[in-house]
Amino acid sequence: MTREELMKLLPHRDDMLLLDEVSLDGGEAVGHYRVRGDEFFLRGHFPGNPIVPGVILCEIMAQSACVLMEGKLTEGALPVYTGLNNVRFRSPVKPGDTVETRCSVKRARHPFYFCEGSVSVDGKICVTAEFSFAITTPGAGTGN
Repeated sequence: MTREELMKLLPHRDDMLLLDEVSLDGGEAVGHYRVRGDEFFLRGHFPGNPIVPGVILCEIMAQSACVLMEGKLTEGALPVYTGLNNVRFRSPVKPGDTVETRCSVKRARHPFYFCEGSVSVDGKICVTAEFSFAITTPGAGTGN
């Protein structure tokens, strides 16, 4: 999926759409995002030594995993995080890096999806995590 196709699936826009493309490889979603260096989250993290915040890397993973739920993300549905577990940050991501995510759904009981994924740059693992989502509709009262 291109960025334009992702915008038809995901509710994220502008600075918060953090994928350039996503493809399916068997049961995995494989996403890519090139860190340009002018992103809002790099301005203060850290001046003179910009590093992509870990929470942003987790968000990139989550957005790419949503492609695996494409059939469940009907119009108006919102995928919201319900948990992050066993998150490990192993290597920093910097401007100029192209992030690759690999995510899979380990179990699902709609509207909940339990996933695991990784973020890497040039084959070097930067983040691993288990995470979960709920697919909600506006006004459903998720608390988020």
